[in-house]
Amino acid sequence: MLVWFLPLFLVLLMIGLPVVFGLLAAPGILLYLNGQEKDITLLYRNVYNGMDSFPLMAIPFFMLAGELMNRGGITMRLVEFSQAMMGHFRGGLAHVNILSSMLFAGLSGSAVADTSALGSMLIPAMEKQGYTRKFAAAITAASSVIGPIIPPSGIMIIYAYVMGESVAALFLAGIVPGIMVGLGLMLMVKLQADKYDFPVATKKHSWGERGQASLKAFFPLMTPVIILGGILAGVFTPTEAAAVAVAYALFIGLFVMRTLKLSDLPEVLGRSGLTSAVVLLLVGAAMAFKTVVSLSHAPEAMAEFVLSLTSNPLILLLLINLLLFVVGMFLDAGPAIIILGPILGPIFVELGVDPIHFAIIMSVNLTVGLATPPMGLVLFVASSVSGERVEAISKAILPFLAVEIVVIFLITYFEPLSMTIPRLTGFAN
Repeated sequence: MLVWFLPLFLVLLMIGLPVVFGLLAAPGILLYLNGQEKDITLLYRNVYNGMDSFPLMAIPFFMLAGELMNRGGITMRLVEFSQAMMGHFRGGLAHVNILSSMLFAGLSGSAVADTSALGSMLIPAMEKQGYTRKFAAAITAASSVIGPIIPPSGIMIIYAYVMGESVAALFLAGIVPGIMVGLGLMLMVKLQADKYDFPVATKKHSWGERGQASLKAFFPLMTPVIILGGILAGVFTPTEAAAVAVAYALFIGLFVMRTLKLSDLPEVLGRSGLTSAVVLLLVGAAMAFKTVVSLSHAPEAMAEFVLSLTSNPLILLLLINLLLFVVGMFLDAGPAIIILGPILGPIFVELGVDPIHFAIIMSVNLTVGLATPPMGLVLFVASSVSGERVEAISKAILPFLAVEIVVIFLITYFEPLSMTIPRLTGFAN
């Protein structure tokens, strides 16, 4: 069944069927043709059961918090802070773009939100400074993938729910890889800045000016501290942390910074509700699909096939990284994790790979796929924001993708990079 599912699923996507309906229609058709009509009822009943989960409530809450932060002008505060710290370097605005993405990642956890919010401000600013539009769009798209790696992360919440792992452990495991991606991109910008003589964004700010920028950005920057601090201290669960993030975003937007109005709330709630509905429908459909897959014993068959190729976990990790990279070119990270996680995860756990470590490998790889040609979602968002063709952005982003691929292999083969923080805090063995 699994062998026929993927071709049928891809055919349904190519004719324009939304992913959520493809996830339900493909196994439904195959079950019908296989004479398993009773399992079809189970498939569709589990759509609701898949969404009816307390941990999954974190996703709409984090999305709402990100929308509130963005609408309240907090993005601008983060950009000003980044410019005060790094604008005086050669290629300053490119560095500002990357640092802003790293900071914004702690608020939204979404690559698309990052590309849209920061790109609309920084791409025109970079173009005025003399950067080509395709370079500005490329660095925005490349740095936006940090959003789902540094916590909070919607993708990691989905993985944790589907695979029964700890959300807190995944959040903590994503900190170092996210910082590594950001620093790697900055190194590539420095190399290109020296070669192509990129402009300096601003004069060097005094420590007093940096202090003022830090004060303006203080309340936004406290968001990830509150979220992670509360989870680590055991004050609240990740889902409760997401609700606290919403309350905090409302409070600072309405009463502290006064950049958010009550009249803005209906639109903010509507946008986050629609986005959340799409994600939750996907999760529900995927959990239903997972139930059918488990009944067909496909994961066991897949495990036997993979292990027949080689029993060396290092070689298998290389092959799986290549597979995930190709999948990421065509499929969004969320659906890819939902479909492949239950199939691939047990294989590597059986080989002795820590489940949290494999989760980070998979999450980072598929997240980088969001910026990978030809079908990377953030490439199209960057194209829409900048007005530049996707083909031109795809060519300009290749050096940055090379950096991100190096980071993927580093975290794959050097487990302590991602696992040290979860182990030190007692969230992983």
